[in-house]
Amino acid sequence: MNVHFYLLDWAVLAVYFAAMTALGFALRRKARSSEGFTAADRSMSGLLCGLSIFATYLSSISYLALPGKSFAADWNPFVFSLAVPITTWIAVRWFLPYYRRFGEVSAYALLEKRFGTWARVYAGAFYLLFQLARIGIVLYLMALPMAVIFGWDIRAVILVTGACVVGYSLMGGIRAVIWADAIQAVVLLVGAVFALAVIWSQLPQGPTAMLSQAAQDGKLRLGSMNPLVVSQATFWVVLAYGIVENLKNFGIDQSYIQRYIAARNEKEARAGLWLGGLLYLPVSALFFMIGTSLFYLYQSRPGEISEVRRIVAEQRLLQQGIRPAGDKASGTPAAPDYYERLQAEGEGLELRDLGDRVFPHFIAKHLPPGITGLLIAAVFAAAMSTVSTSLNSSATLVMTDFYRRFLDPNAPDRRLLLVLRVATTVWGILGIATALALVRLTESVLDIWWTLSSILSGGIVGLFLLGQISRKADHRSGAVAVAVGLAAIAWMVFSASDWWPLAWSRFRSPFHAFLVTVLGTAVILGVGMLATLLPPMRVPSCRSAPGDGS
Repeated sequence: MNVHFYLLDWAVLAVYFAAMTALGFALRRKARSSEGFTAADRSMSGLLCGLSIFATYLSSISYLALPGKSFAADWNPFVFSLAVPITTWIAVRWFLPYYRRFGEVSAYALLEKRFGTWARVYAGAFYLLFQLARIGIVLYLMALPMAVIFGWDIRAVILVTGACVVGYSLMGGIRAVIWADAIQAVVLLVGAVFALAVIWSQLPQGPTAMLSQAAQDGKLRLGSMNPLVVSQATFWVVLAYGIVENLKNFGIDQSYIQRYIAARNEKEARAGLWLGGLLYLPVSALFFMIGTSLFYLYQSRPGEISEVRRIVAEQRLLQQGIRPAGDKASGTPAAPDYYERLQAEGEGLELRDLGDRVFPHFIAKHLPPGITGLLIAAVFAAAMSTVSTSLNSSATLVMTDFYRRFLDPNAPDRRLLLVLRVATTVWGILGIATALALVRLTESVLDIWWTLSSILSGGIVGLFLLGQISRKADHRSGAVAVAVGLAAIAWMVFSASDWWPLAWSRFRSPFHAFLVTVLGTAVILGVGMLATLLPPMRVPSCRSAPGDGS
């Protein structure tokens, strides 16, 4: 495959990395207190907070996966984006004022207030573990196509990117993170617009004819409109999934809550949330359009599809720890029958398996010098905005929900700032180590993690919504609801997996995977509301012993 990365592309990429590092250095003086490090002294504009919310929302996985979805199938996943304005309105109306009024920088302090210490520890501990895995996965999946397409050393890509993000996050705190997110959002948008313009300029039939053909071929469909089908990703199933997932993002995700608190006032916070939420809708449409356009462009170039097929096959073998003889960079044993395996792997691939690698292939092969560097910088930007947000929010929770809450409630601010910096560094190192470990692990490890995380995270949004909806919900009803809800979620997840015994096949969940969080949240709300109707537990009274001073 004839790919290119010219000197001008390297210059663009170097300028981007240098700018991110310089940003953290320039803002280091404004992160010399715990309030400055975690909430930017509550002084940020709505514009910056909104761009930061948008950039956090769009990871490098989404940047490559959204075009892949519409390339391989249709616009059915776009329905998820249609849910964002709905949940943004709910968040602006109820969630944001709730957090601003409470004033705590921790999203989970409110859970403790409603349901007790167990709720705060459960949500905070899971969030920290989830963000650690997320940092590793985002770095790994960002570096993987770079290694396969350009031949770059995957470990070097992970280390350089991770070190840069840890550096500016450590120096500048959330102020540097928000500013970097805003810059990265612009890079993402400019890069995507340039890419679509180049794709349309190369379409043999032109964009208008292409869109007409796509409509005829069903490539623009949003899914079945039958509301009774629950085993497929219909319009309504994806919409329900999008609403619940975005309620989790806007309602209980520490990354978003800190943006609400960092804004200089509630008006700016509302403006930022509207900007971040509404911006995602047209931008996701832009990425879906890129994927659809690439489908028709590559239809006219059969050789291009063969190259993408080989890239995906190489990537899958790399994830299995299989490399060709003479390749010492991966650190895995050489396979003497590598090329036979490569051919067999490629022949077994279907169109849906190729989607995520079509856009990187186009970037590497068909964009002019400088623009290729800009698009690769955009992929890095999407990853770095997600990682930096995870680092700062994780450090904030370590300080507020664990160190200050349980170890030293009266710690001076200087010590709290030290805890924040140490936590940022430790979580950064562990996240990078996780990404490096994934280089040698198979993809099944990722599947196991996402299965477990979908079970554990399902209880958090349900518990939060129970606290918002019911004034009578307390620690007992909350604990009962979460226990029953997690059991229901575990059944839906495991019964649909290969781990479920064949003898129990009739007890498999009939629901699509997107409905796991939706129905789990509904179970938690329903059980929690019923539990509030139970009579209060009576504790036997004890007579005071003589002479005890009572």
